[in-house]
Amino acid sequence: MSLIQATDLSRSYGAQDVFSDVTVRIANAARIALVGPNGIGKTTLLRLLTGDEQPDEGKIHRARNTKIGYLVQETSYSRSRQENLNQTLWDTCLTAFGILLQQEKKLFQLEAQMADANRGSALLERYGKLQAAFDAGGGYTYPHRIRKVLSGLGFSPGDHSRTLSEFSGGEQARAFFARLLLEEPDLLILDEPTNHLDIRAIEWLEDWINSWSGAVLIVSHDRYFLDRTVTTVWELSARGVENYRGNFTAYIHQREERREYQSAMYRAQQKYIEKEQDYIRKNIAGQNTKQAQGRQKRLMRKLHDHKIDQPFERKKVKIDFAPSTRSGNIILETHNLEIGLPDDAGPLFKVPDLVLLRGESVAIIGPNGAGKTTLLKTLINEVPPYSGQLHMGANLKLGYFAQTHEDLDPNRTLLEEVQSLDRRMGQNEARSILGRFLFFGDEVFKKIEMLSGGERGRLALAKLVLGGANLLILDEPTNHLDIPSQENLQAALEQFPETTLLVSHDRYLIDRLASQIWSIIPEEGIMETHRGSYSTYAAEKKRKAQPRKSIKIVSKNRAPKGAAPEKEISIEDLEQHIMEKEQALARVGERVVEAGKDVEHVKILGQEYALLEEDLRKAIETWERIVNRA
Repeated sequence: MSLIQATDLSRSYGAQDVFSDVTVRIANAARIALVGPNGIGKTTLLRLLTGDEQPDEGKIHRARNTKIGYLVQETSYSRSRQENLNQTLWDTCLTAFGILLQQEKKLFQLEAQMADANRGSALLERYGKLQAAFDAGGGYTYPHRIRKVLSGLGFSPGDHSRTLSEFSGGEQARAFFARLLLEEPDLLILDEPTNHLDIRAIEWLEDWINSWSGAVLIVSHDRYFLDRTVTTVWELSARGVENYRGNFTAYIHQREERREYQSAMYRAQQKYIEKEQDYIRKNIAGQNTKQAQGRQKRLMRKLHDHKIDQPFERKKVKIDFAPSTRSGNIILETHNLEIGLPDDAGPLFKVPDLVLLRGESVAIIGPNGAGKTTLLKTLINEVPPYSGQLHMGANLKLGYFAQTHEDLDPNRTLLEEVQSLDRRMGQNEARSILGRFLFFGDEVFKKIEMLSGGERGRLALAKLVLGGANLLILDEPTNHLDIPSQENLQAALEQFPETTLLVSHDRYLIDRLASQIWSIIPEEGIMETHRGSYSTYAAEKKRKAQPRKSIKIVSKNRAPKGAAPEKEISIEDLEQHIMEKEQALARVGERVVEAGKDVEHVKILGQEYALLEEDLRKAIETWERIVNRA
């Protein structure tokens, strides 16, 4: 069954054609990635599929009653969302369950009315039908679902009662994303869903998508995320969409095979054309005129019916990190080093004693706010060590790529920014360098303050390349870069012969580059090191995962002598206990239906329901208290 069928879509804005001849189909439970360079029209295609925009040509058919959930990429929200910023995080998530909340309110009203024995059997029948619908819709489990989604996206129980206005823009984005996941539409359309998520939250989202039964269409620059969530890739170009089966890595292999095949077919046809044209030129006016004319007709017919176009090669960023000098063998050493800002009450984390050697590639990972950027700024001497010792090696020439590109002067033009690195650099040389990073023509006179995030990233890379560094310190270098630019950056870093320190959420890049992982664990205030790739690190972490912290559920009354010891229960067991209580509530509701006109039995069941609700409330309070303490 197709949820959406789009045929021959075309879209343009004024004189600018975005794409044409796009034909796609989204089946039930599909897992699709939409990829393509920045500016090719991916978000436009999503808006056409959702109905937020209309195509200039083509048709879109959506299955009747298909519910579509759309996560927009923008970090600024519409006016309607701004008006909801006074809601708490919990209330925002509750809006995903509007029908259930109405049913729940009506059930409470009917329960109050049922206390009057004279109201009759009609009331019981209404209650039974409504309770069955409430149960079928997940009425007894929705609080548990909200807690799981909020926890997975990185919110603590203490955040539940905070208003959205108290959160940062990125946290607000996560809040609206949580609500979207809780709505569970038939089709989720996600535009850059991993923005504002750290690795832990991204891994949770991967598991959520893989266990969900609906369809998903994803636009993302996170290649590792796509590898783990999709089974089909759509590649969008100005000429339409090409379909590939498999995850992102499978798409890369198939794409290269298709391009090689298309190039070979094009070259073969060009060789055939050249041979035929040579024969026609030599014989059109000689003894073999008829044969030449016949060949010319056949050639024209073949080019009309079966001409193979030259494969389109999009211009790529050209990156070459060529160090100007060789560094010493020891890059850095630490002893009792603690990382933190000078005004902080305590350090963010302690670094184990390290000796980093030339040629290593280190990936620094950890949750948002763990102190990764502070560590980098300590290494480049912008922030002093909180305590302990840090010794940098000899003959080092540092190249620092800042996440926010604060080293770019917003008042300069691109040309002025590049020339500032070497006052002897002429305009032609500067233009040539900018051209390697896809800045052409009058673009070089654009003010930096007018650049997009992706353009700023490319300019910062251009400056980094010109620096000739032998120690690259990179803070989220793939942010805002499209996938082709990420691939080129990755290839350049793989060829870099010196040392790299990399902070990134891009697990695909980390897995390809890192020879060791430095993992910051903020809840323990430490940084751990692992030799090997990200894949081996993730596998080892999974192997070594310990059972979750156990807690004691203590009765207010002292246990009698000889009684069984206090029961220890893990948080996972407690969550299971909460789920069982919620299910028990559902079963009591079913028994109310079965009780029919037996008013006394309904009253008894009502008392049982109230006791279960109280037990559930206490269990939830215990869960929140332990999670906050853990």
